[in-house]
Amino acid sequence: MKTPRSLGSPRLSAGRARRALARTSLRTRLLCLAIALVATGLLAAGAVVSTALDDYLQGRVDSRLTTTAQIAARVTPPPGAGAPQNVRVLSSFEDTTVAYVDDEGVPRHTFDSTTAAPGGGPQLPDLDREAVLDRAGHPFTVPARHGDHTWRVVALTRPDQLIKPAGTPADRGSVIVATSLDEVDRTVQRTWTVSLTAGGVLLGVLALAGWFAVRSGLRPLTRIEETAEAITSGDFSHRIPETAGPHTEVGRLTTCLNRMLDQIDTAFHARAEAESRMRRFFADASHELRTPLVGIKGYTDLYRMGASRTRRDTDHIMKRIAEESERLTRLVGDMLLLARLDEAAQGPVTGIGPAPAFPLDRAPMDLRTLAADAMHDVRALDATRPVTLTGPNGGKPATAQTLADEERLRQVVTNLVGNAVTHSPSGTPIRIGVGVEDGAAVLEVADQGPGLTPEERQRVFERFYRADASRSRATGGGAGLGLSIVHSLVTAHGGDIEVDTAPGEGCTFRVRLALLEQMD
Repeated sequence: MKTPRSLGSPRLSAGRARRALARTSLRTRLLCLAIALVATGLLAAGAVVSTALDDYLQGRVDSRLTTTAQIAARVTPPPGAGAPQNVRVLSSFEDTTVAYVDDEGVPRHTFDSTTAAPGGGPQLPDLDREAVLDRAGHPFTVPARHGDHTWRVVALTRPDQLIKPAGTPADRGSVIVATSLDEVDRTVQRTWTVSLTAGGVLLGVLALAGWFAVRSGLRPLTRIEETAEAITSGDFSHRIPETAGPHTEVGRLTTCLNRMLDQIDTAFHARAEAESRMRRFFADASHELRTPLVGIKGYTDLYRMGASRTRRDTDHIMKRIAEESERLTRLVGDMLLLARLDEAAQGPVTGIGPAPAFPLDRAPMDLRTLAADAMHDVRALDATRPVTLTGPNGGKPATAQTLADEERLRQVVTNLVGNAVTHSPSGTPIRIGVGVEDGAAVLEVADQGPGLTPEERQRVFERFYRADASRSRATGGGAGLGLSIVHSLVTAHGGDIEVDTAPGEGCTFRVRLALLEQMD
């Protein structure tokens, strides 16, 4: 049977710690990380300093002990409790003990310092002559008899006496010198305490300074947050202030985010404008489509109600129905053409894959042929109008070779000629210009009509736009798609169209296409 995990298990504790850390702000986490790193560094530095100081002080003690032991080994203590003056001097160092032992390690003479030995003196091991020789004069540490004190000890064998009475056995044995490490331990402890205190104070100062530094360093993120909130509220013009250098991480991030916001703002404006145009397009298209449909339905209802009592009435009704049907067919055809041109210009809705191309049957051709045909179109539409063929802006007409779809360009010229005839008084001259200008093939249609205002000029290529703002068909006005088709077809050929006009000075529509020799 499985037992439930204890609430205090390490895995659950680690999970709670991670969740708590995830709920903590980035500023707090960075500050805690910096404090932890600084604290670790201070502790490591304090440990290194204390260890080095302890080694240094202990080395000095070892040096003093070794010197003292070497001197004491050459001194012969007198029998009895008294000690020679030189031994007393050696043992007068604070917390220092000098002991003479025989070859079996039994003490024979001991000389303590004048002060009480810390911890009751050193707890010496058995040091016979063999044990002393094994230590080879290296200092070693022993505990005190009582307490937590430690002592440093050096043991050396005494050399044989150089001068002895005859028959006297050799005076051998060892000398043991020990000194307390209490002063060394206190010094190291004081150093460690000072290091911890200074480190704590320094850590507090650094934590306070780090809080302000982290707050200042994360201020760009705060500005980004404020910008995001402003954009969420609908202010798409809000941008992140560029306070950092362009080559820094924050500067590059700010630049990238501002570029992204510019693109988003542009996309939203474009979408809003497209939606507005779409609503206007549907409204205008519905009106334009309804007009011929209403006419067809009206004449159909007249016929069904028996209004055509004679053959002549029936022919008139059928003629009107046919005219409205043709008009409806042209309107639908123009709208489909514009839709295909838009699709070719803007690409697929998803934005994936290459943009579909509008089918153009391109071939080398001369715009002068279209200009000559345009003259005949003007005479066919209004025989009372004088029409002239010139070069661009006057002069003599010239050849203008280009690579284009002749059928589509004829549609362009037909719409321009029809526009000039429709919007200028009967009998006013029309000029057809063709030739080469500024390295481009040019074809232009100019009339001497009423012209356009600056506002009308800006909107002249909009769909369903008519300068007279009238929807009456009594004057034969079109649906307002002709110039839109002209603009889209010229753009599909890689050219451009411009209009020169002013109120009372007529209009000149100028089509510019690339020369054939430039395409080769």
